Amino acid sequence: MKQRFSSLDVKVIAHELSKNLCPLRVTNVYDLSSRIFLFKFHKPDQREQLVVDSGFRCHLTSYARSTAAAPSPFVARLRKFLKTRRVTSISQVGTDRIIEFQFSDGLYRVYLEFYAGGNIVLTDENLKILALLRSVDEGAEHEQMRVGSEYNLSLRQNYGGAPPLTKERLKDALQKALDKQQLDTGAIGRNAKKKGKDLIRKALAVSITEYPPLLVDHTLHTVGFDTTLKLEQVLEDDTLLDKLLASFDVAKEVSDEITSGDLARGIILAKPNPAAAVSKDEPSEGASTDKASELLYDDFHPFRPKQFKDSDYTFLEFEGYNKTVDEYFSSIEGQKLESKLYEHERNAKKKLEKARQEHAKRIGGLQQVQELNVRKAEAIQANVDRVQEATAAVNGLIGQGMDWVEIARLIEREQRQGNAVGQMIKLPLKLYENTVTLLLDEPNSESDEEDDEGYETSSVSGDSESEDDKRKKKKPPPKPVDKRLAIDIDLGQSPWVNAKRYFDEKKSAVVKEGKTIQASTMALKSIEKKVTIDLKKGLKQEKAILQPVRKQHWFEKFMYFISSDGYLVIGGKDAQQAEIIYKRYLKKGDVYVHAELHGASSVIIKNNPSTPEAPIPPSTLSQAGNLSVATSDAWDSKAVMSAWWVNANQVSKTTPAGEYLAAGGFIIGGKKNFLPPAQLILGFAVMFQISDESKAKHVKHRLLDEGASERTAAEGAAKYQVEQEQQKPAGFQSDSDSDEDFPDAKLESASDDSDEESETADQSNPLQGRGNSAAPLSVQDSDSEDDEEPEAEAPAIKEPAPDPDLPPAKAGESTDEVDEDVQSLASTAQTDKTGRRHLSARERRLLRKGQHLDSTTTPSGPPSTRGSATNDDERSDLDGALDSDKATDDATSKPSKTSNAPVKPLPRGKRTKAKKKAAKYAEQDEEDRALAMRLLGSKAGQEAAAAEAEAKKKKEEDLVAAKQRRREQHLRVQALGRAAEEARRAAHEGETAGPGADDGAADEEATKLELAGLDAFIGRPLPGDELLEAIPVCAPWSALASYKYKVKLQPGSTKKGKAVKEILSRWDGAFKNPKTVDKTSQDAEYIWPREIDLIKGWKEAEIYGVVPVGKVRVMMAGGGSGGGGGKTPRKGKSGRGGRGSKK
Repeated sequence: MKQRFSSLDVKVIAHELSKNLCPLRVTNVYDLSSRIFLFKFHKPDQREQLVVDSGFRCHLTSYARSTAAAPSPFVARLRKFLKTRRVTSISQVGTDRIIEFQFSDGLYRVYLEFYAGGNIVLTDENLKILALLRSVDEGAEHEQMRVGSEYNLSLRQNYGGAPPLTKERLKDALQKALDKQQLDTGAIGRNAKKKGKDLIRKALAVSITEYPPLLVDHTLHTVGFDTTLKLEQVLEDDTLLDKLLASFDVAKEVSDEITSGDLARGIILAKPNPAAAVSKDEPSEGASTDKASELLYDDFHPFRPKQFKDSDYTFLEFEGYNKTVDEYFSSIEGQKLESKLYEHERNAKKKLEKARQEHAKRIGGLQQVQELNVRKAEAIQANVDRVQEATAAVNGLIGQGMDWVEIARLIEREQRQGNAVGQMIKLPLKLYENTVTLLLDEPNSESDEEDDEGYETSSVSGDSESEDDKRKKKKPPPKPVDKRLAIDIDLGQSPWVNAKRYFDEKKSAVVKEGKTIQASTMALKSIEKKVTIDLKKGLKQEKAILQPVRKQHWFEKFMYFISSDGYLVIGGKDAQQAEIIYKRYLKKGDVYVHAELHGASSVIIKNNPSTPEAPIPPSTLSQAGNLSVATSDAWDSKAVMSAWWVNANQVSKTTPAGEYLAAGGFIIGGKKNFLPPAQLILGFAVMFQISDESKAKHVKHRLLDEGASERTAAEGAAKYQVEQEQQKPAGFQSDSDSDEDFPDAKLESASDDSDEESETADQSNPLQGRGNSAAPLSVQDSDSEDDEEPEAEAPAIKEPAPDPDLPPAKAGESTDEVDEDVQSLASTAQTDKTGRRHLSARERRLLRKGQHLDSTTTPSGPPSTRGSATNDDERSDLDGALDSDKATDDATSKPSKTSNAPVKPLPRGKRTKAKKKAAKYAEQDEEDRALAMRLLGSKAGQEAAAAEAEAKKKKEEDLVAAKQRRREQHLRVQALGRAAEEARRAAHEGETAGPGADDGAADEEATKLELAGLDAFIGRPLPGDELLEAIPVCAPWSALASYKYKVKLQPGSTKKGKAVKEILSRWDGAFKNPKTVDKTSQDAEYIWPREIDLIKGWKEAEIYGVVPVGKVRVMMAGGGSGGGGGKTPRKGKSGRGGRGSKK
């Protein structure tokens, strides 16, 4: 059985990995065992898992494997250097069995060695070893490898390239093998014959290392070369050498053909499984009959070996060598895991069986004691006279004062003489206990004794036998078996009292048996419980049987469910996901659902792309609104609130001033359609995916008549709107009354009335968000973290959160200032009708004195910006970006203005000091002055001050450059966002004649493909359905009416992880109950084995994220409501204390 890679395997695997992993990043690294590791890679919409068995194999896997609870030091070091790094190159090192992974363009490298003991080496760009799996001491064939040393690639096999294959090289290889054969004179007899068979192949494998021996053997069979020839014959014949050289040309062609495409074909060689043949003859319950269990994998290759063409091997072909190797090793690994699990179960069964046997043995012993006591009592009653005679004789001897030893000798003498009373007494006597043991016949043994007497008579009467026959009988006749009972008789009691004593012992044994049965039953249950716990511990320590990794669908990264009407509903878990949903999936005809609550997610309902004008049914709208409200703070506060919905063309990312909002912020234009109050009830359920052949059975459960569905939906929507109008309270202003006014689009200074209205609305609802219920134009933020601010201070148009890349000084600017900056640069300074700027009193006073206005003059501006900037450097970011040249001119003109100002004369004392200083150092030049300053020690201080000033100046320049870079990036994002919004608006309006028409058509086709398979997802399978996958889903309870597996969730105090564990454990208990499982999979109300397998394939950590809320209360039958509800309250106390109480 093949266990490790050859050089050709390494070449093919490296080629495939380079095609699959190069653009991906490292997600994480895990331990599977002390030498097996799991590397996870990812990129958008693609995830891969790489299994590395040091020294043996590495390949992509499609099976889920359990990882260690904590990483080893080696894995922790790998994570430190490689996590989030991008794979840039994967290649084979020369022709050696080493694969090189390069990360971040060679910044880090990982070398996987598949020879000898194997190794995993992490190096930096200079090949300095940063971490390695095992340290290697220096030897004859390898160098020393330690952390900090250099990984030498030049010592690897054919690192500089394989030498050309010529006839001289073949001759040298064969000659070396011949010389070694002549020196090896120890191989005689059978060993010499074995060595002579594969001598040519071995000789070529030792010297020509670029091709593995099996490939060489394959090519020799392909060209028809006789491998039984001797080395001398090949060396002497040039024709044979040419033929041998031609075989290597075939090997090169095979190798090049394997790596010519992106995927290489893989071949697994399998043998018949003897265990499968036995199971066919003796079929057992649950025996597997699939093809994989009938075959045992023995070898794998990237080509079909010709030398095994006529063998009993079965060739299994796979597309992709990674898939081939994964299937080969995963099958072997799965068989090992199954055998380990079977061993644990068998040991547990042995312990239980041993405990049951001890229990049965103990009970059987008590029953035997009861039976024996009854027999003894009955024997005493049947032989009362003999018992009386024996006790009287022994009591008489004791009464005479005879010694106990003499009494025993007397009884023994009487037994030899045939005394009937003496033969009843069994020696030794128990006179120290005042008892004697008598041998008594049972009442039902008389017939047996008569048969024995008849046998003795017939044997004695055989006098006619000859003397020769008597001599032939060497063995004496067998002694008769004494069937009398040995009974202890109390010498101080009568026979009747002795019999009564045995009957009393029988009664006490019956009582003891009952107590023993009760205690043994409890002990057996305890042992069973302990063995079960030990078995679970053992199964946890062992890895789970390999299960295929389920490929997630595109919508599973979001919150998702399929409504009761068959519409896909998705929602963002955070602001980034809301942005992705808006940009990628909100198309024409879709509906946007949101709630005016903090934390409420943005939810969209995907309409049928072929009929985008068809209205969405009210039930689907209500369910989407329930999900949006449940993800907000209303869930924790248990407040019943309402959501609203708008069409896709009413959602935008740009303000009326042209500002593009940050991630998670949206502008809503037009009328909001409010939904009824949402029920805070969710459900955790199982959604099954069926095959295309099974879809036909579910036609009657779906709305396939588009015309009928549209009419029904339209009638329902119209009826719903009428009901909503009737339910509005008196004095409620309709949204349509202010469609043309857009009062909320005005600035805060000009919309006091609307602010007062919003304050009134906020006071009426503490959970209400910033949006006005009757506002035709408002801004929504799916991840708004600023809703805690007072509502009266917020403007009607809420601007996005400040960009984190902008300077901190600008992050606190008011909304008005940002809005003015975006609209135009001229709005940064307030002007009158003639265009002249108003001057302050101080400026006018300075001008009258004839002085220039310095840079500290505070410019006049709007109320929002006045006082926020004191110089050119403190302007708004957008002003500086748009007028960078003007700011530069202002900055350069400042020194000139300062130099032109009149210089004030020095005071009289300072003028005198200056004259003396000039006279003293008149003859000192700059060089002398510098030398004197150095001697005085002041030069170092000046240099340090100059260096500090230079560093400060450089730091300021870097800050200015970074600020400018962020400004430009912000402007680019704004420009791209506005362009995307314009294209989006054109798509919604049907303007497809532009240059982006092809892209729009492609997006529409992609959307159709994404939604084409929604009819394959069902909640309740029907008999005959082929179940492909089981998908966990958390949705409003009303959307799960037809689901088979579902659990109700309400607001509570249990964390969602614990709740999911509780649900899965309850389902697992139901799976083990044979009364609830239908093995034939025909009754839809019962549990099916296929459903069990799919649900058990889930990983708890992967399904925690399906629940969109933090804390829940699980509502399950049988006391699974979160605790406390099933308990009866004590007398005199209220029952509201439990968490599960519904009072």
